[in-house]
Amino acid sequence: MTAEAIEAGPRPGPSGGGDTPLRIALLTYKGNPFCGGQGVYVRHLSRELARLGHSVEVIGAQPYPVLDEGVPLTELPSLDLYRSPDPFRTPRRGEYRDWIDALEVATMWTGGFPEPLTFSLRARRHLLARRGEFDVVHDNQTLGYGLLGDLGAPLVTTIHHPITVDRQLELDAADGRRRRLSVRRWYGFTRMQKRVARRLPSVLTVSGTSQQEIVEHLGVRRDRIEVVHIGADTDLFSPNPAVAEVPGRIVTTSSADVPLKGLVHLVEALAKLRTEHPAAHLVVVGKRAEDGPVAQLIERYGLQDAVEFVKGITDAELVDLVRSAQVACVPSLYEGFSLPAAEAMATGTPLVATTGGAIPEVAGPDGESCLAVPPGDAGALAAALGRLLGDPELRARLGAGGRARVLSRFTWARAAQGTAERYREAIAMGRSTAKEPGRPAAPVVGSNHSC
Repeated sequence: MTAEAIEAGPRPGPSGGGDTPLRIALLTYKGNPFCGGQGVYVRHLSRELARLGHSVEVIGAQPYPVLDEGVPLTELPSLDLYRSPDPFRTPRRGEYRDWIDALEVATMWTGGFPEPLTFSLRARRHLLARRGEFDVVHDNQTLGYGLLGDLGAPLVTTIHHPITVDRQLELDAADGRRRRLSVRRWYGFTRMQKRVARRLPSVLTVSGTSQQEIVEHLGVRRDRIEVVHIGADTDLFSPNPAVAEVPGRIVTTSSADVPLKGLVHLVEALAKLRTEHPAAHLVVVGKRAEDGPVAQLIERYGLQDAVEFVKGITDAELVDLVRSAQVACVPSLYEGFSLPAAEAMATGTPLVATTGGAIPEVAGPDGESCLAVPPGDAGALAAALGRLLGDPELRARLGAGGRARVLSRFTWARAAQGTAERYREAIAMGRSTAKEPGRPAAPVVGSNHSC
């Protein structure tokens, strides 16, 4: 039996709480497994739902998610306008298939981000053509107009956190009127997401902090929002004494110039830290930005040899990288949950984390399972990192405390069980609504746009 299965406790049946396994359509408009949390969420939740005995089919667009054996993927392709190495490309005439493709390109041409809307329209068409094949549809934060109304099965939606938070942080960091206008146009889809979210009878989210943000930013009633914590793959992310610690190594996961991730503050902290710990160096799991605030700071402080970016590594390589670090760091200004924090803690690597958003819910109390610092404070980050680098006993104690916290609270097996319970509630609510005299059946709806 796996560590996750042991920690989750006995499973009441093949479907985790009901008599009959469910047929689940899991939608994801963006499934990049190497950037952002959406691809990670879809991969691990689908695997654990399948282990509970459910039939799970992931329906997604580019970048397609990486899924575990036994979980099928149905590709619902977009025009992939943001693909590497030619993002913001103009498709050839022969690539256009229908009016949705034309809408996608027109929105991009005018500076907007079209994928939540256009994926929802394609998903609606696909689901209605397959009416009766699914017991429940689970949307992974698309929140597009196409998912309102009858889809042939009740809808449950996950909102990891409102993208309006990302929008505001980028506006706060924007330099000049033109940049602010560009940010507002790019995030125009958040108006749609607000309207859709308010029409959802039932929403899933991943933390209490995200629940509060959904109430405040999206106007969803609190009694419609259920918290189901996600977690780490504690079999994969586990301690391994055979992996040697690299002196001075700090590991973080970040998109280089996304203000929300706080990497600019960590780079500044590293410059301060190296005056007392010359061996300190940073490995960033994410794409290097060739220009922008992070690249400028690296050059200004002469940190070219002290900051390394790695991208597209395997799961095994990622785990060994985290194990090799003396400290893991989450410098984000805000997170709706923070999978990198949970995964680092699961390996037994001591953590320095900010108190932004839901991070304290995951990382736990300062001095017990992490060292906690205020978001955006490079000096506090440097002090906490230096304290850990200089104290092997503290590293060992916090590493053990972090691992224990994740095993007791944040595993994918628990997440799958809680999510399956919400599916059954949605199905039951849909049946109840359908029986009300004089009312047609209504769909039951619930909820890292990233990368």
